[in-house]
Amino acid sequence: MSTTEPAFVVITGMSGAGRSTAAKALEDLGWFVIDNLPPGLLSSLAEEAGRVNVAADRVAAVVDVRSLAFTTDLNAAIKELDGRGVGVRVVFLEASDEGLVRRFENVRRPHPLQGDGRLVDGIDRERGILREIRANADLVIDTSLLNVHELRKKIVSFFGGEDRPGLKVNVVSFGYKYGMPVDADLVVDCRFLPNPHWVPELRPMNGLDAPVRDYVLSQPGAKEFLDGYEEVFGVVAAGYAREGKSYATLAVGCTGGKHRSVAMAEQLGARFRDRGMDVQVSHRDVGRE
Repeated sequence: MSTTEPAFVVITGMSGAGRSTAAKALEDLGWFVIDNLPPGLLSSLAEEAGRVNVAADRVAAVVDVRSLAFTTDLNAAIKELDGRGVGVRVVFLEASDEGLVRRFENVRRPHPLQGDGRLVDGIDRERGILREIRANADLVIDTSLLNVHELRKKIVSFFGGEDRPGLKVNVVSFGYKYGMPVDADLVVDCRFLPNPHWVPELRPMNGLDAPVRDYVLSQPGAKEFLDGYEEVFGVVAAGYAREGKSYATLAVGCTGGKHRSVAMAEQLGARFRDRGMDVQVSHRDVGRE
C-alpha cells in the first residue's frame, strides 16, 4: 500500500443513534464519506482513496448491522488494514433503549433487526451484535439526550479543528441521580466535597458562577484532588497516546451535576489545556433540575 493512502474513520453504532447525522457533519467538514458500506469493502475504499489522493485522515465510512456477518467482517477488515499500515478509527454512536424506541416511533419505521418481533427485540439483538465493536471503539458518543444540532456540534468538535497531535479530551460533568454517561472512559466522583446545594444563597447558582466555584475550590481536599488527578491523568493520557487512542472522555460527577462537578470539570479542563492537551468541557445536567 502506498504512503499516500489515508487512515480513515468507521462510523457505526446503534440504528437510530445518529450515524447519518454524523456522516453529514463530516461531509460538511470536507470529508469523503461513503454511507452503508459493507465491511468487506473497507480495504477497497482505502485503496481507492489513496489512488485519487484524498487528504489523509479525511475519509469515513458508515457501516451498519444489515450484514449478518457484520462483527466478523468488520473486525477482519480492520485487522487487515492495520496489517497494511492503514489506521482505522472507530466511532460508535450509542443511545438508550428509551431514546431509540422514541426515535423509531417518531419516524414510524421498524428496526432493521426486529423481524416479526417487537421494536425492543430488534434493539436488544443489535446491542448483542455490536457489543465487541463498542468495547473496542476509539470514540463512543452517547446521543440519548442530543438533538441533531448538538450531535453535529460534537462531531465538529472532535474532527473539525486544526490538525493537532495527541489526545483529544472531552471533560463532561454529570449528576449521579441522572445516571453515569455511558460513553465515559474514566469517571471521577466529587461527592466527597460539601454540597453547595445546602447553602441557600448558592443553591440557585451552578459551578460556572464565581461564588460556587470559589466555595467548591476552598473546601479541604479540593486542591489536593485537582493536583493529584492532573498528574494521574497525565500518565493515563500518555499511555493512551502510545496505544494509538485518539479520544478520551472523562466524566466528573456529583449528586445533581450542577455545582461541584461543574466547577471541578472546568478546573480539570483548564489544567489539561495548560499541559498542551486538546480539551473541550461540557456540562450534561446543568439546567436539568
